[in-house]
Amino acid sequence: MRYSKMTQLQYALENKITKEMKIVAKKENIDVNLLREKIAKGLVVIPANINHQNLNPIGIGSDMKVKVNANIGTSSMKSDLRTELKKLKVAIDAGADTMMDLSTSSDVDKIRKKIIEKCNVPLGTVPLYQAAIEAGEIKKITKDLYLEVFEKQARDGIDFATVHAGVTRKSFPLIEKRVMKCVSRGGSFLLEWMSYHNKENFLYEYFDEIIEIAKKYDVTLSLGDGLRPGCLADATDKAQIQELKTLGKLSERVKKEGVQVMIEGPGHIPLNEIEKNVELEKKYCNNSPFYILGPLPTDIATGYDHIACAIGGALACWKGADFICYVTPKEHIGLPNVDEVREGVIVTKIAAHIADLARGNKEAVSRDYKMAKAREKINWDKMLKYAIDPEKFIKLRNQECLKNPELKKEKYCSMCGPFCVFKVYKNRKKK
Repeated sequence: MRYSKMTQLQYALENKITKEMKIVAKKENIDVNLLREKIAKGLVVIPANINHQNLNPIGIGSDMKVKVNANIGTSSMKSDLRTELKKLKVAIDAGADTMMDLSTSSDVDKIRKKIIEKCNVPLGTVPLYQAAIEAGEIKKITKDLYLEVFEKQARDGIDFATVHAGVTRKSFPLIEKRVMKCVSRGGSFLLEWMSYHNKENFLYEYFDEIIEIAKKYDVTLSLGDGLRPGCLADATDKAQIQELKTLGKLSERVKKEGVQVMIEGPGHIPLNEIEKNVELEKKYCNNSPFYILGPLPTDIATGYDHIACAIGGALACWKGADFICYVTPKEHIGLPNVDEVREGVIVTKIAAHIADLARGNKEAVSRDYKMAKAREKINWDKMLKYAIDPEKFIKLRNQECLKNPELKKEKYCSMCGPFCVFKVYKNRKKK
C-alpha cells in the first residue's frame, strides 16, 4: 500500500509531467504539455489511484475522446463473484473505458478486491452503498463509518468515487411536486437519513474530510446527481438545478485542495433539453468533465433503454459532455447478465463514436473513412478490422455464407447479390 505524494492535479499545477500524462497524451494524440495544462485547469481528469497496480490510465474531459463506463456488481438478491468477473472481462473486451463496482451484497470487500485485481481500467465505486450495508439500516449510517469505508476502498485502489454531497436539506421542498421524488439510490439513502435525523447531509457537512482521503490516494471525486430526474416530467426542474449549483461550488473546493473532480449528470431528459443541460453543467461547474447517466430522452423504451441512452448520449457528448455511463437492456427491470452487459457497452460505444465524429476527432473520422474504402472494395477482412463489434460482424457474415455458400468466393452480399452497386457501376475513365 502506498500514499500519493501528489495528485495528478498537483503535479500538473507544478508544471510536472507524470507517466500517466504521457500515456494519455499518446492515446489521445495530443501534446503532453497541452494535456498538463488542461488537467491543471480542471478540464481533464486522469483517474489513477496510487494503489491500482495494473492500471492502464485514460483521460476524461476537454478534447479527449468520449469515454464509456460500464457498471457491474452484486445485489442482495444476486451475489456471484464469478459472474461479476465475467461481466468485467466482457465489458473491457467490448471497449469499456472504465468500470464501476456497485455491489450491495454482504461480501462487498471480497468482490471489490478481486475486481480491482482483474481490472486494468479505472474503477469507481459508491462508498455510501457499503456504509449502508455495514450499518445494517440507512438511519444507522454515521459520518465516521462512511469515512472509514471510503478510506478502505481508496486504500484498495479505487480510482474514482461517486459522492452525493449535493443532496441537502434544501432539497425537500423542491422535490415535493415531482412525479418521481428521487431515483438515485445514493440520493434516496441520504434523503431518508436526513429525514430521520433531522440533520444536514453528512457528506455535505464533512466534505473536507472526504477531500482529504481522496487526496491521500489520488482518488478522483465524481460528484453524484442524487436528484437527477427519473422521468421526463421532472427534467430540468428546480431540484435538479439547485443540486447542480451546489455541485459546482463543491467542485471548486475539491480542485482548490489539489484533487481531481468530475460532475455526474441527469438521467431522463427530453431531446430538446439535452444541450441546455450540458451548457448548465459547464456554466455552474466551471467546465469540469461531465459524466452523464444516459441521458434517456424517453420513459417508454423498456427493454431498449440502451438504445435510448445511445441517442441521448450521442447528442449530449456532441454538445460537450465527456463521459457516458452505459445502460443495458435490463435498465428499469433488473440486474443485467453477461450478454446484456456486453450489448450495453457496444451500443454506448457507438454513441461515443458518433459524438467523436461530430466533434471532429481525427481518429474517429479516419476510421469511418477506412471503413468506407473497405466497403467500396468489398474487402471483408478490412471491414472486420474497422467494425465496432468484430465479433458480431463475423457471426452475421458466417451465417450468410452458411445459407449462401457462393458468398465465400463472390464479392457481394445476399442483399443485392450480383446486382451489387459496386459491381454494376464502375467508375470507368472516359475515352
